[in-house]
Amino acid sequence: MHHGNMKFKQKQREEQAEPDGTEVADKISYLLGLNSADMLKALCYPRVKVGNEMVTKGQTIPQVNNAVSALCKSIYEKMFLWMVIHINEMLDTKQARAFFTGAWDIAGFEIFDFNSLEQLCINFTNEKLQQFFNHHMFVLEQEEYKKEGIEWEFIDFGMDLAACTELIEKPLGIFSILEEECMFPKASDTTFKNKLIDQHLSKNKAFEKLKPEKAKAEAHFSLVHYAGTVDYNITGWLDKNKDPLNNSVVQLYQKSGNKLLCFVYAAHAGAEAEAAGGKRVARRRVVPSRLRLLCSGRTWAS
Repeated sequence: MHHGNMKFKQKQREEQAEPDGTEVADKISYLLGLNSADMLKALCYPRVKVGNEMVTKGQTIPQVNNAVSALCKSIYEKMFLWMVIHINEMLDTKQARAFFTGAWDIAGFEIFDFNSLEQLCINFTNEKLQQFFNHHMFVLEQEEYKKEGIEWEFIDFGMDLAACTELIEKPLGIFSILEEECMFPKASDTTFKNKLIDQHLSKNKAFEKLKPEKAKAEAHFSLVHYAGTVDYNITGWLDKNKDPLNNSVVQLYQKSGNKLLCFVYAAHAGAEAEAAGGKRVARRRVVPSRLRLLCSGRTWAS
């Protein structure tokens, strides 16, 4: 949470970013077992491999802010997964398993005036969880009635959300096309938008072109979710999806005085390869990992 409060300013007559105060960075460094000056230096002047040499690279304010965002999401991802794994290990049993305990953390659906990739990920998670609920409460429950011989006239609750979830997650869906576009150096917001429209407009009932009466310059298409129709803006999605980690900072994590932080980043290949002068490992992520974990059907406790 503290990461988002860090401020950076532009050096005079340069595009280079520099810290605008160190109070927040000091708090983060204390919690993560880091040296505050080293962390800020790694954010503003990361070391990257050029040819066979390691050189220091200057960063603009947007580049630093993007790096900070990627790092805090990465910490959340690794901590969340670490917690789930350990809870499952503690509650695991070798006995035959007939039931499981699961914590259902439903994300709040979001419909704002401006909706971007973050809102799509949250709403997608909500859609998946709602589909899970509908299937178990409305479909499987009625099947149980039939098995038990209860006189029951099947009711179609009309809440099949498959059209929307498949539009987002299936091959040639929104996430798939987004991932594909990130592989092309000349891809842009426009090429991404055009591919979405060509692939889905008039072919999937959940994908709609903006209606003339509500068309806004800041929105590019609409998705019909169970909770409502949401207008999405795709500006910057390609950059958000790549979410590259600042490996200079990750190397500090790996040497941190916080043992848990060291542990969860011990196997981070990108930082190790760069430190050794080897090939960097590309890192992309379509869905923020907390959402991806929830959508995968993994439970907090088995």
